[in-house]
Amino acid sequence: MTTAEKAPDTVRLALVIGALGVVFGDIGTSPIYTLQTVFNPADPHPVPVSTDNVFGVVSLVFWSVMIIVTVTYVLLAMRADNEGEGGIMALITLLRRWSGQRGRRAALVLAAAGIFGASLFFGDSMITPAISVLSAVEGLKVVEPSLEELIVPITAVIIVLLFLVQRRGTAAVGRVFGPVMILWFTAIGAAGVGGIVRHPGILEALSPTYAIGFMAGHFGIAFFALAGIVLAVTGAEALYADMGHFGRKAITRGWIFLVFPACTLSYLGQGALILDDPANISSPFFLLVPGWGRILMIVLATAATVIASQAVITGAYSVTSQAAQLGYLPRLRVAHTSATERGQIYVPWVNWLLLVSVLTLVFAFRSSAALAYAFGMAVTGTITITTILFFFIARAKWGTPAWLVGIGATVLLVVDLLFLAANFTKLLHGAWLPLLIGVTVFTIMITWQRGRIVVTAERERREGTLNEFVERLRNKAALIRRVPGTAVFLNRGKETAPLALRANVDHNHVRHEHLVIVSIETEPVPRVPVNRRVVVDDLGYGDDGITHVTARFGYMETPDVPRALRHLEPAQTEGRLDLDDASYFLSTIELRTGTEPTMARWRKRLFIATSYIAVDAAEYFNLPRERTVIMGSHIEV
Repeated sequence: MTTAEKAPDTVRLALVIGALGVVFGDIGTSPIYTLQTVFNPADPHPVPVSTDNVFGVVSLVFWSVMIIVTVTYVLLAMRADNEGEGGIMALITLLRRWSGQRGRRAALVLAAAGIFGASLFFGDSMITPAISVLSAVEGLKVVEPSLEELIVPITAVIIVLLFLVQRRGTAAVGRVFGPVMILWFTAIGAAGVGGIVRHPGILEALSPTYAIGFMAGHFGIAFFALAGIVLAVTGAEALYADMGHFGRKAITRGWIFLVFPACTLSYLGQGALILDDPANISSPFFLLVPGWGRILMIVLATAATVIASQAVITGAYSVTSQAAQLGYLPRLRVAHTSATERGQIYVPWVNWLLLVSVLTLVFAFRSSAALAYAFGMAVTGTITITTILFFFIARAKWGTPAWLVGIGATVLLVVDLLFLAANFTKLLHGAWLPLLIGVTVFTIMITWQRGRIVVTAERERREGTLNEFVERLRNKAALIRRVPGTAVFLNRGKETAPLALRANVDHNHVRHEHLVIVSIETEPVPRVPVNRRVVVDDLGYGDDGITHVTARFGYMETPDVPRALRHLEPAQTEGRLDLDDASYFLSTIELRTGTEPTMARWRKRLFIATSYIAVDAAEYFNLPRERTVIMGSHIEV
């Protein structure tokens, strides 16, 4: 076989290894705490340790992972991509596009549900680093019980270091993530085999009859157990959200050929260990490892949980950036940390918010078992919403037969809703936390979206039409000095005159020879090709030197206006623009609480407060500071 023939396989293998290092960290570390949480005697609804219950729980874990991860995400949801990108934000953009074409109210309601799902993900992003690193460090008390007091401080130090290095990005360390996770899955699979050898009968738990029998015969116990069993599927959303980085095939292969088998072996081995001695429920994952290897496993588990945390933190950056591009959050400073991976970004404001939140959770809950009650709610909420959105798209966009959608949605939603209902029983024991976070973020996002609509309407009223403004320029040409050079004004469209342009003419009585009005258009796709970056409209004003440019960017791109303008040709702009010395003009708006009934008064205050975290437009659009002029105005909401 030639080198060229081998190349595609090499590329695919590299993608699979990369996916193993980024995508599977969260779900791959779930075996550390899942069975320990289910059989935790301190649980408000404990599952008694018995042969039937162990077989039933292990079977439920296996089939829950099979149904939710393999079927819902790997086989179904990952087929619903937006220009190759996945995740709940991709589903939202598909719904927005479809609702725009059809005007269906149902699609808009479901898009709102999707925003709530994305809001729950922020809760997941706060809880995952806390519970993952805590669960790994808790292995110390298995080796030496006297070290238990050091678990929380060590966890806090690891988390602080993790967030401090975020600004450097994952490009440098990403190369070792894949091999570390391959070692991790090999180790937990091998440890699981060791447990199975001691009690091979546990393999019978792979039969769905044990899961069904446990649910039917011991429903009271099994139902409450679901709140812990759901921890086995935490991280399923990451498979879908990171699809754009590695592709569906690479993620599918990594899951089917390594991750799923390794996790299954670990769960089976832990089940066998508990059957051997019920006292092993204290820490079945680490007790499954021979005494000589436990320190090494703790180190490896800590590395794996840091990688798991890294993945979900990066996911929070991506969701924030995409939400801002789609108008649900204000513009925040986004730094790209890799020259080759465009999806690797760093959002400072989100980073420090997460750091404070994660440390607060660590010191407040102090154990992975206590946090587990909170973790499940965020996960089940996101999974349920993803399932609903997927089947709506399957029916409305792809035309899948109604009977097939009905059967599939019924089966999968029954499973999702059982998990969701079980987690509601933990509402007073921590499940309220992700709901509170989700409701808070959701309220902020829809308030920002509504406030933007109100401000935009008032701004357009003040700006007036561009036609009327150009007519004024013509009528008062003798009073307005025309100076050489190029002035670039950012505006929301080509129908109105930028406030900064009006102010410059009205107060300074001057205009530049070339006026370029730039509108930024965020398309519901991750990235826009360079040949579609700019669209020029001379507005039909003859030789007035006024040109309108629409600069298009995808929701995963950081808008760079000066670079986009360099794609313009002289023939498109009534002569060559002097972009090297061009002046950029921005209109800054000061928001005030008004008396108009546009929103509830508390929402107006929330909107104004949220606006303070926005990065200024000059930085966001990468405008040269030394050539940017900012002109102010105020608007009441």
